Amino acid sequence: MSAVSEPASSDSLVAKIIDNGQISGQQLLVVGLCMFFNMLDGFDITAMAVVANAVSTELLLTPEKVGWIFSFALAGMMGGAMFLAPVSDLVGRRRMIIFSVTLVGVSILMTAQATTLLEFIILRFISGIGAGAMLASQATLAAEYSPEKYRALSVVLVTSGYPLGAMFTSVVADYVMPDYGWRGMFWAGGAATLLMGLVAWLFIPESLKFLIERRPANALEKVNGVLTKLKKPTIGEMPQVKHQKPRAKLGFISTMLTLLLPAHRKVTLTLWSTFFLCFATLYFLMSWIPKLMVDSGYEESVGRDAFFLFNLGGVIGIYLLGGLSTRFKLSNLVFGLLFASAIGMVVFAMAPNQRDLLLALIFAIGVLQQGGFTGLYGAAAKAYPTEIRSTGIGWSIGLGRSGAVVGPAVAGYLIFFGFDMSANFIVFAVPMAIGGLIAYRLHIR
Repeated sequence: MSAVSEPASSDSLVAKIIDNGQISGQQLLVVGLCMFFNMLDGFDITAMAVVANAVSTELLLTPEKVGWIFSFALAGMMGGAMFLAPVSDLVGRRRMIIFSVTLVGVSILMTAQATTLLEFIILRFISGIGAGAMLASQATLAAEYSPEKYRALSVVLVTSGYPLGAMFTSVVADYVMPDYGWRGMFWAGGAATLLMGLVAWLFIPESLKFLIERRPANALEKVNGVLTKLKKPTIGEMPQVKHQKPRAKLGFISTMLTLLLPAHRKVTLTLWSTFFLCFATLYFLMSWIPKLMVDSGYEESVGRDAFFLFNLGGVIGIYLLGGLSTRFKLSNLVFGLLFASAIGMVVFAMAPNQRDLLLALIFAIGVLQQGGFTGLYGAAAKAYPTEIRSTGIGWSIGLGRSGAVVGPAVAGYLIFFGFDMSANFIVFAVPMAIGGLIAYRLHIR
């Protein structure tokens, strides 16, 4: 293709190619691969939920110790999202995705060889770090390759990969565990993840916006390589970039503290509280559903079915929220879905111990809870002005994930002290209901 003779500014060039140009197969490939990588994340991180009973039996682990394993994986995700993912702004989205996929794949394969609680905790923490960094990096890359009109949809599609992957954990377990046991789940997940690391190296391009603004070595050649894949005209020289005032050494901290200034303090504290409470309940369910079903007298296959239905409901709930958000006030939707899911958890706890009824209720809870929870991401994006939006979203999710660390651990101790499945559902319905009520105060359209 011929080179463009007149260099545009960086903003206008990216807008012309991504926002206003015709969508190319390369752009669809980027979003599709990011969604698939997130599915692997969902599979790898939640695999522990479906093997928890087998692992605890073989390694003689009490429930509170199994809770530690869940919590350390989620603590790793929190750390990866808050502290490793931002490195992609320095080294590039592509490198961070390849590194994260490889880190998760290797640590998952090593988990298959774990024989002690300490090994499990360390390896699950490492897997969580990679997963947290990967989610943030691939969501950013998908957004940067999506036209403005479809950007939110692209992020929703990538986000939905996590519950999709968690859903398939149950399906794969039905085929793998009877012959290869719990270690086979980690062999399968680790091998597939490493294979996708190769796929990422072969097919994932660097962000065009990153190449133009950060200008790594051979930037022009790399930009033209991306433009060729996008079937766009190449450029003869790099476009001009608007110079920004350099940040102070404590710019990261200063930007974070901006979230707590009077103009943003109320919305910031509201979001942090809501994310914390909802993460605690969501990851209690994501971690303990299969084992609680087994402890209630059902076969392990029924526990896997419940886990499958909860995550299938989550996928449907995410897309349901996406459709409803175009017609109704977002914060009202979040409140309604989260509060309804809390009521559903109480109904589940009080329902007769009938398999089909419980499975139907867990599916409904998945639809309501994960649909409402996804709305919080959109609310955070709309709550902050452009200059602090990324920091606002990142810290809302990052600090909120401390709830994901606390929830499964608390549940482990509750089970250890004799709380059955019904009692746990009632206990964890409370933070979900409070989180919904707090979200109502956001008043975000």
